[in-house]
Amino acid sequence: MIDYIELHARSNRSILNASSSAEDLVKRAVELHMTCLGLVNDNVVYDAPHFVRIAQKAGIKPILGAELTLHDHSCLTLLVKNEQGWRNLSAMISVAQHNAPKGESLLPEGGLEGHTDGLIALSGGQLGRISSAVLHGNYQAAVSAANEFIRLFGKDHFWFELQHHLHPKDNQLVADLVDLAGQIGIGVVATNNVHYAVRDRHKLHDVLRCIHYKTTLDEATQLNSNSEYYLKAGEDLAPLFRAYPHALSNTRSIAEQCNFELPNGLQELPIFPTPEQMSADEYLRQLCVTQAAHLQLPTNAYDQIDYELRVIRESGLSNYFLIVWDIVRFAREQDIMCQGRGSAANSLVAYLLGISPVNPLAHDLVFERFLSSERQVVPDIDIDFDGDRREEVIQYVYQRYGLDYAAMACTFVTFHAKSAIRDIGKALGLPIDLLGHITSTLDTYHADILRESASLQEAIGNRIGSQTWQHILDLCEQVEGALHYLGIHNGGMVITGALISDRVPTEPARMIDRYVVQWDKDGLADVGMVKVDILGLMTLTAITDALKIIEQRTGHRPVLSTLNFDDPLVYDMICVGDTVGIFQVESRAQAQILPRLKPRDLDTLKICISIIRPGPVGGGMAKEYVFRSEGVKPVIYFHPLLEGPLKKTLGVLIFQEDCIRIAHDFASFTPGQGELLRRAFGAKDAHKKIESLHQAFIEGAVAKGVDIETAETVFDMLRAFGHYSFSEAHAASFATLVYYVAWLKRYHPQAFYIALLNNQPMGFWTPAILVEDARQHNIPIYGVDINKSEYRCTVKWEGIQLGFNYVQQLGEADADQIIQAREQQPFVNLEDYYRRVQLSRQVNENLIAAGAMDAWDQSRRDLLWALGLLDKPDKLALRRQTKPTGLPQLTTAEKAQMEYRVTHVSTGPHPMAFYRTLLNKHGTLTSQRLNRYPEGRRVWVAGQIVVHQSPPTAKGFHFITLRDERGFINLILKPKVYAQFRHIIQGTSLLLAKGKVQRQGAVTNLIVEKCVLLNEQILTIIP
Repeated sequence: MIDYIELHARSNRSILNASSSAEDLVKRAVELHMTCLGLVNDNVVYDAPHFVRIAQKAGIKPILGAELTLHDHSCLTLLVKNEQGWRNLSAMISVAQHNAPKGESLLPEGGLEGHTDGLIALSGGQLGRISSAVLHGNYQAAVSAANEFIRLFGKDHFWFELQHHLHPKDNQLVADLVDLAGQIGIGVVATNNVHYAVRDRHKLHDVLRCIHYKTTLDEATQLNSNSEYYLKAGEDLAPLFRAYPHALSNTRSIAEQCNFELPNGLQELPIFPTPEQMSADEYLRQLCVTQAAHLQLPTNAYDQIDYELRVIRESGLSNYFLIVWDIVRFAREQDIMCQGRGSAANSLVAYLLGISPVNPLAHDLVFERFLSSERQVVPDIDIDFDGDRREEVIQYVYQRYGLDYAAMACTFVTFHAKSAIRDIGKALGLPIDLLGHITSTLDTYHADILRESASLQEAIGNRIGSQTWQHILDLCEQVEGALHYLGIHNGGMVITGALISDRVPTEPARMIDRYVVQWDKDGLADVGMVKVDILGLMTLTAITDALKIIEQRTGHRPVLSTLNFDDPLVYDMICVGDTVGIFQVESRAQAQILPRLKPRDLDTLKICISIIRPGPVGGGMAKEYVFRSEGVKPVIYFHPLLEGPLKKTLGVLIFQEDCIRIAHDFASFTPGQGELLRRAFGAKDAHKKIESLHQAFIEGAVAKGVDIETAETVFDMLRAFGHYSFSEAHAASFATLVYYVAWLKRYHPQAFYIALLNNQPMGFWTPAILVEDARQHNIPIYGVDINKSEYRCTVKWEGIQLGFNYVQQLGEADADQIIQAREQQPFVNLEDYYRRVQLSRQVNENLIAAGAMDAWDQSRRDLLWALGLLDKPDKLALRRQTKPTGLPQLTTAEKAQMEYRVTHVSTGPHPMAFYRTLLNKHGTLTSQRLNRYPEGRRVWVAGQIVVHQSPPTAKGFHFITLRDERGFINLILKPKVYAQFRHIIQGTSLLLAKGKVQRQGAVTNLIVEKCVLLNEQILTIIP
């Protein structure tokens, strides 16, 4: 076997320039009996932590590096020898990324100077400066370049890179490079410039290059031109380098010099400034103890404080907690609403610092779910901020720590079904219109299961069996997981005590004043770099706006944190499913479950939030808990030792913390060991991680008197449960917000609805539904008014004045122009308005259609006619013609339709009101009457489709929510029924349905048997 190590391979995180994943490369390297593998993606190290992890797991030594693009657009391959080399590579990539437009990279002239220690440089193949000069016969330039690289790297660390891909000039180029290297006195090394693991993947690589260059395969003239750029064994390369066997064996020499390993412990944090020269540990303790005394916490709380502070101190995280505390302190000082979420709510320290709103002692939460001595994992704290003001917080962090020490985590945006079909189809020359039609109706997200897509089969029909489409689907399967472009994490911020670019390269984000590191949250965690998630939550924005409106109206601003979470009227509203607009519990699924669970405290709210998730629903836990809660099934515990951990969840596993509690009570695990077990159950390589813990669990249970068979059963229960559990601490944080929002809806509905309408899009429902719900709560809605509306919705008496922001194509600058003009004097008619405000014809037409000028006692048709005359070139001569034209008046239905077209809301009657007389004659029930009908009766209902869902856990069932003038109607369609009426459902917004009444407690559904497009004619002929 010929000893050869590939030093120049790319993974598919080299954007659009490689078609195999790091996993595939490592797997192939193992098959080829390679002991090392070098990863050198183009100007990035996106895949470094991931590659290191999987390579080491496979017994492959990972060699890190990158192929850098120099100032003259030539390439240079760099391999990392040691830590200094990594710092230099990271710094140069950062400079190169910041020196070019986003998406490009260019190391400026002189950029190598002073950054070559710890690196081995290969000349870069045919795109390298030396090979390019030789190919063009310019040997003097090649020698000059070689000498410059030797000066920078030293003779022992610079090698001529030989590549042979069976191109016509490759033999001569390799020979010339070997001769030149001999003259200069440096070594040569063979690489294969790998772009894919196996030969067949060259087809996808060609397509990816076409996507990159925005061209098609037919139009492309310069691709790699053959399929030789795959991972080859030494035996494959030996015939090509028969005269130069040392070029192959030198790969081993170079690999042996590359011994850098990414760090895996906690990376250096900034030293937080403390008063009176206190240490971070001391200052953190002072803050916690002071707040505990202020809150008058019980004595046992101080034991928990001591314990948590010890774990935090031993983990080296005191500065981290102080940094997060400071961020929250800044936000509150600036009146920016915020609160923590996620597993950090398990921490009493986080609660005392004001990071989390949840007292973990009150909820019996488990600190070790967040942090423990046994689990050497860097935690991160998630904090939600007012979405409109989050950027102020991010900029505060930049200002406090500096752009060289703070940056955002990245996200890897990979190809999914729509982007794969669209981009691959374009590269293969398919019509744009066809691709647009397919992607607009596609019913699957993952590209590798497109063959199973019913909508795709419908869109292309029999063509799906053609050679072209089979080729496209093959490529889509292969491109799944490939990096499409780099994104920015929606809040993850890295803060370090050392230069970030010494640890990981940075690049400019697409957003101004943002830097992003080249690793995502998983990569950062792998190397021990902590982050703070500074998240934007529009619910907090809406709450802030509502509180301001209340203060303006009453002179008093409620302090939500002082609420006791026990108001029966708030829970009354939640229990009947009156939750439109309420964070986390407004979906139709929640509205169905709430009347059955009847929450009367935060503990039950936590459960409501947690069980309507794909995991608990698919695993049957949601249904089991509901049945036990209703008394349909008895509350039983599989073993008496499970009663303590599962008492509040009626014996049903729901929360992640349940696993930790069971491991403790049932098998004598410490909470930290319990968390290790919980994480092992959810890990990709679960089997190996679980193996050692399994035996300890069984032994611990047996020691407590449990027989082995029962212990194994409980262990298996926990194993199955690990795939869908939800954090109780996270649920507790969200339950707090649920209560706050519900309290606002119950006691300050006007402010509640204004705040929601001013912060769209957010939540589950459209503005049209919010307007309907407001009216059902006796909040009048007043349409857009040219003389009264502001840009946003505002208070009008006890109702809501819609804002100009609801008029299509009317921006804030347009609204400002209207408002400034009318401040001098209200508009008296269209001509007055037209003279003083200069907006586009379309905006003016939309204002008229919205009813904004109805107060002038001129019909909308007359106003549109008059507007057309005013827009004529000879306006003065035509002004006399702006009198009423005698055009027929709009009906109420036409006005509502016109208003909805330009505002997407209606302040007039609900659309179903216009059909109600005919519907009553037909015997069609309203939502209110349906709720009173006995189970099993066959009835007709009608309404506007407002929700249509078919979750993956529903096994092909479809759930449609209709809205009529009185409320919601829940439709359930079996797979065959949906298939029969799918075209009708997808082609209309108003639906007439017949089915059988189903009742589950206080919830009514209709099991649909027939669907009909609703119109006046159909009502006269349907029996």
